[in-house]
Amino acid sequence: IPQMAPLSWLFLFMFFLMILMMFNMMNYFCFLPQLNKKEQSKITTMNLNWMW
Repeated sequence: IPQMAPLSWLFLFMFFLMILMMFNMMNYFCFLPQLNKKEQSKITTMNLNWMW
């Protein structure tokens, strides 16, 4: 039905946006990077104070 076409486009657009956002959130929050123990030992914090 041509009169209802904009509604179906809007529905498909919203559906696509919801799936896209869910996919991005799953990838962002479920990804856990694995650090090697060698890399962890190299990370050191240096405590630098200003010499006023």
